[in-house]
Amino acid sequence: MLDALNQLRADALAQLAPIWDAAPLEEWRVKFLGRKGALAALMEKLGALPKEERAAAGKLANETKRALEAAYHAKTGAMKQRALSETLESEPLDVTLPGRPVQRGRLHPATQNLREIYRIWGDMGFQVFLSREVESDEINFQMLNIPPHHPARDNWSTFYIADSDRRLLLRPHTSPGQIRAMRQLSQGGTQPLRVILPGMCYRYEQISARYEIQFNQVEGLAVGRNVTFADLKGTLIEFARRMYGDRPVRFYADHFPFTEPSAQMDVQCIICDGAGCGVCKFTGYLEILGCGMVHPQVLRNGGYDPDRWSGFAFGLGPERIAMLKHSIEDIRYFWGNDLRFLEQF
Repeated sequence: MLDALNQLRADALAQLAPIWDAAPLEEWRVKFLGRKGALAALMEKLGALPKEERAAAGKLANETKRALEAAYHAKTGAMKQRALSETLESEPLDVTLPGRPVQRGRLHPATQNLREIYRIWGDMGFQVFLSREVESDEINFQMLNIPPHHPARDNWSTFYIADSDRRLLLRPHTSPGQIRAMRQLSQGGTQPLRVILPGMCYRYEQISARYEIQFNQVEGLAVGRNVTFADLKGTLIEFARRMYGDRPVRFYADHFPFTEPSAQMDVQCIICDGAGCGVCKFTGYLEILGCGMVHPQVLRNGGYDPDRWSGFAFGLGPERIAMLKHSIEDIRYFWGNDLRFLEQF
């Protein structure tokens, strides 16, 4: 049996070498590797061998099969390459023909949406201020009226990355940027400011159609003389008008430790047109931001005298805004890297 397998392998490789056409190659494959070919006929005889010879014969049979299959695939590739070379040599090549177009990349829908938000707030007199993603517990919480063991910390499921004296963390919101902006831009609490603070935030959330563990936020802050809640409301209504047109909005009371009073702003759901759906939790409206008047202690922590200065702040959810604007039903699409979704923008 061993001699027969070795002889079959040698004969098959010898007959394969001169073949350069598809039809003879297929005949060779059927003759040696087909279900009724020479190799299959020999392998059927393995069961009749003495027990002590079966292992060696079976091993050699498998090796022979793998060798012939590899030779077949190598010959197929060589024939294709030879055919291509012959075509290039025999047919004229027009080098003036345009090449194949290269598909260009495009901006991610989240980036497109952020740029639209930047444009709107820029037209309204707000400058962009970038703050850090890795923050200290002091700036992220304590300077915003959220000391250790404060129950409001439960609202931010935080990723801590270092348990040192500073307790470093991945920021769960962009609000700590308010402290850094006031300290860096106010010239010692003597100048008004209007800024937006965009950036990525991270929370230990249960992922769903409405929640992700990473998401963009755009914080807004305006500080000046005699700034009132009416200024806040008028500014945000104007932003919604420029972003969504005349779609209805609503405000209602909320609570944030760093603003007082606080509110939430919703926009009528575009997906269901206010009728109620899973994205808006069947309320007809979807939250796009929280807002309020900057708490006096936060102003003081930023370097301002709250007896002379006042301000308002807000935090936008850009992905929520994009969901409303483009009727997107699941926030997970933004970070799923599915080209079927991304190529629509």
